[in-house]
Amino acid sequence: MENRLKAVKCFLLDMDGTFYLGEELLKGSLEFLDILAREEKEFIFLTNNSSKTRYHYQEKLKNMGCQVEADRIFTSGEATTIHIKALMDNPRVYLLGNEFLEKEFVDSGIQLVRDKDEPVDFVVVGFDTTLTYKKLWDACDLIREGIPYLATHPDFNCPLEGKKVMPDVGAIIDFIEASTGLRPYIIGKPNAALIDCICNKYDLEKSELAIVGDRLYTDILTGLHSGIPSVLVLTGEAGPEDVRNSPIHPDYIYPSLLDLGRDLER
Repeated sequence: MENRLKAVKCFLLDMDGTFYLGEELLKGSLEFLDILAREEKEFIFLTNNSSKTRYHYQEKLKNMGCQVEADRIFTSGEATTIHIKALMDNPRVYLLGNEFLEKEFVDSGIQLVRDKDEPVDFVVVGFDTTLTYKKLWDACDLIREGIPYLATHPDFNCPLEGKKVMPDVGAIIDFIEASTGLRPYIIGKPNAALIDCICNKYDLEKSELAIVGDRLYTDILTGLHSGIPSVLVLTGEAGPEDVRNSPIHPDYIYPSLLDLGRDLER
């Protein structure tokens, strides 16, 4: 292994498709965390899925047999609230998001607007499993009016067990673009600003980080944009053929987290 990866102090770990699939841990995931502990390396779970708060992910991991502190989990939803509050005091947001993302925004002090005819400072599109046509229609109207338009992340599909997927935020973004001709400013992966936010929150340097994930256009592209090593694991969305056909290339490729961990031990 090259010194660049051996010298990493903290691994930013994608969750769905990397550490688990749906409701089941991927084989070797817990062993990987044990290896990091033995090697005196840290980890932060970094997920683009904005449909849950870090506390829900903490409980989900616990139910799968993985005990972690909530502060080890950072979501694109939390990053979006931090970004918006840095732009404006007392912002008013029209949000496409489920009850968990709504709670993330409200708990951060952001006011949610339910009626598009009320004053709105930002339109935010998140992973909305409660999406209705009216919410899409209202969002399109506001975006056409010039309200600043943000999205938590650009993933097209969320991986499930059995190689199945469910539509994700990227599909909603494309729907809105087809109607309005406009695309959002994306906060989550692959935006390099997400890594800056992590460095500030956890008091880390970029030179100490590497990102690990299963998607080329989010996880791996984040590494390229931010200048940190990127590791692709072949347990989720991207396979070897996707790598061959893509202009986005990871620094390292492993079959799984456990294979990465065993290489770290060597």
